[in-house]
Amino acid sequence: MTDNPVSQHPLDGRLPGMLASGRALRGIFNGLPSPAIVEMCAYAGFDFVIIDNEHGSADLQTTEHMLRAARASGIVPIVRCFEADIPRVLDMGASGVQVPMVETPEQAARLAQRVRYPAEGGMGMRGSAFSTRAAGYGAFGGAGHTALSNQSIALIVMVESPLGVRNAAQIAAVPGVDAVFVGPNDLSHAMGHGPRWKDPPVQDAIRSVIEVTAAAHNCAGTLALTPDDEHRYGSWGARYFANVTTSVITQALQAAARGARPDIRY
Repeated sequence: MTDNPVSQHPLDGRLPGMLASGRALRGIFNGLPSPAIVEMCAYAGFDFVIIDNEHGSADLQTTEHMLRAARASGIVPIVRCFEADIPRVLDMGASGVQVPMVETPEQAARLAQRVRYPAEGGMGMRGSAFSTRAAGYGAFGGAGHTALSNQSIALIVMVESPLGVRNAAQIAAVPGVDAVFVGPNDLSHAMGHGPRWKDPPVQDAIRSVIEVTAAAHNCAGTLALTPDDEHRYGSWGARYFANVTTSVITQALQAAARGARPDIRY
């Protein structure tokens, strides 16, 4: 019987370097429980996909299948999840977690600890298990897995409230926070503007978070549904931009229903 070497580690470790690179990154939220959609996002050319376990309908098993699809198709997978779900999605092989409603530097520091394993001189408190997909079900376990995970998994925190805006500079300076993402819709509601996140006071708050994050030499991001959005927020210092699969798909379907005929190749 011949040897059958493993050609690819299950964990895609590119994300921290991408966030620290200084270049603009374009990704997309996906709340649809579909590995095929993840593959389509990869083949479309997005830098990353955010599997949305805050507002999406995927269970944990489907989330793991979407992480497999991301690894196979070459797109960096992030999971938006609540704090309690961090250990499980990291054990499944997520390249990063994006956590909503972060309001204080103390909360951000706790999240940074949950994302990383304890190590000499380290700050982590992630529980250790080498039987998981992220460790190749034991094939890549031990100290190597611990070191690789601590170096290769990113934490993105979301600022979505007036308190978070006030604390954004301190949050961005927390060791272990790799990016700060402004959630414009939740922020707009929290500020009393409903869904009108283009209102000037909300835009001013978004600009404040982006600017203090960039000043802290951290990566700032936000929702960018149009090229104009990306240009505006990029001019303020953002470089981590996300669209939404359901929005893109719905707009394409509406165009088709109106009789539009895009250049589709089957």
